[in-house]
Amino acid sequence: MVPCVVGADEGYGPTWDSDDEYDNFIRKMNPPRIVVDNDSCADATIVKVDSANEYGILLEVIQVLIDLNLVISKAYITSDGEWIMDVFNVTDKEGNKLKDKATIAQLEDYVRKSLGADSRYIPSRRRSVGVAAATDHNVIELTGTDRPGLLSEVSAVLASLKCNVVSAEIWTHNTRAAAVMRVTDEDTGLAITDNERLERIKERLSYLLRGGNLSRGATMAMSSGSVTTHIERRLHQMMLDDRGYEELQRHAPDQSQRPNVTVRNWNDKDYSVVTIRCKDRPKLLFDTVCTLTDLHYVVFHANIDAKDNQSYQEFYVRHVNGSPMNTETERLRVIQCLEAAIERRVSEGVKLELCTNDKVGLLSEVTRIFRENSLTVTRAEVSTRGTMAINTFYVRGSAGEAVDQKTIDSIRQAIGQNIQVKGQPEPPEPQKKESPTWFLFANLFRPRSLYSFGFVR
Repeated sequence: MVPCVVGADEGYGPTWDSDDEYDNFIRKMNPPRIVVDNDSCADATIVKVDSANEYGILLEVIQVLIDLNLVISKAYITSDGEWIMDVFNVTDKEGNKLKDKATIAQLEDYVRKSLGADSRYIPSRRRSVGVAAATDHNVIELTGTDRPGLLSEVSAVLASLKCNVVSAEIWTHNTRAAAVMRVTDEDTGLAITDNERLERIKERLSYLLRGGNLSRGATMAMSSGSVTTHIERRLHQMMLDDRGYEELQRHAPDQSQRPNVTVRNWNDKDYSVVTIRCKDRPKLLFDTVCTLTDLHYVVFHANIDAKDNQSYQEFYVRHVNGSPMNTETERLRVIQCLEAAIERRVSEGVKLELCTNDKVGLLSEVTRIFRENSLTVTRAEVSTRGTMAINTFYVRGSAGEAVDQKTIDSIRQAIGQNIQVKGQPEPPEPQKKESPTWFLFANLFRPRSLYSFGFVR
């Protein structure tokens, strides 16, 4: 929360044209302090962050850590008053302490730049379907009812409209789907600027999303300017706006696997205490703090502990207006939203990783092959690095069943690529030829959604 300047309009102090100007002044006067300690803990690097307090700043710090692919095993958060003091125990993905000096220097620099006076917290941008132009790409956001064939249809439409997908992230949960896709013009490799063409893309995709026959269809809006919100946070916002959390109870097949979320009020201190117990996984803390922030709660204190594949999170929160949760309806909504945020990123199905030379229409081609082999996609991450496409898909059978070896062999025959199956016998050595490589990992997760991005002509 930003304190006001007492007496500013009476000549007793400076006047500010906006809250942003005052925020920047506070940040310049009180730059963030970052300490990386490798000596105090035997199995983790301790990262201490002190900074001027501001709504959303805890999420900014956690976002920095996950963007650097760090794993948070413990955290202690204190942010009463005008200053925050956060302590994180972190390791790399292999569970090792941060020993490389270049990595530590990058971490310190990244935190300072993200929290310093030249950066500012970016508020939520509320829309479900839109096309926003940037200098070198367009951003397309989609939310709607998930159904077999949706991702294949979307990618085919974009290919037919000469749009090249350079990156995309797709989530599905509780019969709902959300996607953020960056596309370029097939001919120029730059953003599409023709308004008529943008409108045509919007109409075609909106028509596709309205094809669902469940209770809620898609909503739509268009805005200008590039999307600067963190993509994973944007997906959380889109699914929150879409109210996908409301159907969580009905579609959870295994109640024992659901997270345990409780909310109680500590009336003496005017806090609401949110407690979460669930299976640990990467980016879990980001997902829960992101949800609390987007529900307009401020975290004043928190204690996070993850060990033995289990996570315990305790948050002391108030609404931005300073009050704890006052009604049972509000309490239940927070519980539902946190449960959904924890569940929706859980990967369902076999993991396929594709690394190949990028080309126009690659996503459409790959999803067509999945579709022809009766596979559905529950989550996907598509990216381009230079001339290479780095794609990850989580797939399962169209009825939610595990992918069998026969289907894997069929995909191998159709695409002509080497497939490795973790935890299963290696397939026969394929003939050598120029082709991209797939890596396939065994399914470790139970399917949760009755619908997913499937593939039907």
